[in-house]
Amino acid sequence: MWTWTLIVLGGALGTGLRYGLAGLSQRLSPGTFPVGTLTVNVLGCLAIGLLAAWFSVSQAGADIREEVQLALLVGVLGGFTTFSSFGLETLRLMHGGQTGQALLYVFLSNGLGLLAVWIGWRSIVFCCGS
Repeated sequence: MWTWTLIVLGGALGTGLRYGLAGLSQRLSPGTFPVGTLTVNVLGCLAIGLLAAWFSVSQAGADIREEVQLALLVGVLGGFTTFSSFGLETLRLMHGGQTGQALLYVFLSNGLGLLAVWIGWRSIVFCCGS
């Protein structure tokens, strides 16, 4: 139960950070390109790469309790951007020699994700108009 609580609290923190940083980044950039989301996704991927490696190869990182690691990786960074988890999972597949699985995961995640957004969008437009 303690691990779950830490993950939930980390998620709340990550979500707040995402909202603030994405909004600030977007306000600072001209145009309509989603710079805020791009900024958060790239920074989240950098952060999860740094932390996951530090927990794996550094003695100091390895000494950090598992529930704290989960709170940071799943909670904070999961709330900040799930794209970082996607990036780490893809990298782990590749490091495990499962390049085909990694490519399939990238294709399915992006393709099915976009398809699901389109289906959801079209369903509401069809149902409710406009």
